[in-house]
Amino acid sequence: MSDPRDIDEDAILRGLSAEELDQLDYELQEMDPENALLPAGFRQRDQTKKSPTGPFDRDALMQHLEKQALEHEDREDLVPFTGEKKGKAFVPKKPAEIPIHEQVILEPELEEALKNATDAEMCDIAAILGMYTLMSNKQYYDALGTTGTIANTEGINSVVKPDPFKIFPEEPPNPTNVEETLERILNNDSSLIDVNLNNIKDIPIPTLKEIFEAMKGNSHVEFLSIAATRSNDPVAYACAEMLQENTSLQSLNIESNFITSDGMMAIIKAMANNATLVELKIDNQRQKLGDSVEMEIASMLENNSSILKFGYHFTQQGPRARAAMAITRNNDMLRQQRLR
Repeated sequence: MSDPRDIDEDAILRGLSAEELDQLDYELQEMDPENALLPAGFRQRDQTKKSPTGPFDRDALMQHLEKQALEHEDREDLVPFTGEKKGKAFVPKKPAEIPIHEQVILEPELEEALKNATDAEMCDIAAILGMYTLMSNKQYYDALGTTGTIANTEGINSVVKPDPFKIFPEEPPNPTNVEETLERILNNDSSLIDVNLNNIKDIPIPTLKEIFEAMKGNSHVEFLSIAATRSNDPVAYACAEMLQENTSLQSLNIESNFITSDGMMAIIKAMANNATLVELKIDNQRQKLGDSVEMEIASMLENNSSILKFGYHFTQQGPRARAAMAITRNNDMLRQQRLR
């Protein structure tokens, strides 16, 4: 047997005819039908022997397909349709008659009134008789709370309908003039008792710090609220310094702000030198305050006898119980002082 390496490929190719060369080229084409990155013409060999008829014409193709579909005969049904009805016709059952001894006989006047009653009136009667399963809670209590008028104007058929949506107007923006309020705090205005800056988003941080700086020497403001003002730790540090010096403030609300555990810790520690604050709200900060701050809050409340209201949602059971006991103790002490 001869060695394949000794075969002269060129001599073999020179001996092939044109048809044989085309067949060889067709067999040697490398195609990859699974490769989606290749165009469709390169995924498999061209098996079309017919010469091209021209460019693609979608309308002509659609007409040809419709013509073929119309010319093709429909397949015969396995069971031809004859229109014959099979089976028994549906006959509704007659309602069972109520025995005479179980029938409810009403007086003629009452029978006539119920026969002419509307659905709305029947709904009110059902509510008065306690048949609350036939109506919604709103229909039931509306019927019981009215006298002489029909409450349920839509009748029993309105049970599945939802109550109309109540549109509540949006709360008006806070009309407080921040610059004017700051000036009045600095001047220790005796008519300024309540400072409400809630929901004013555009108060600069330096202005908030100036407000707490002015509160150090103010002796008339008793209520200060800066909830939802985007206050952060620098404002909290200024608030802590104010609590150590102010002796007139009774209520402080700093809820819904960006104060972290460091700033809140400074405020809680400053409460050790404050004996006038009665209400403190610090809940709903952007970040959780953490266990160490909650333990410090509980210790502060246990050592403080003036705070009667404290707004914060504890995440730990231990500090929550200690804080509740401290607040209860302070309220009991106040109640005993009133009784004396």
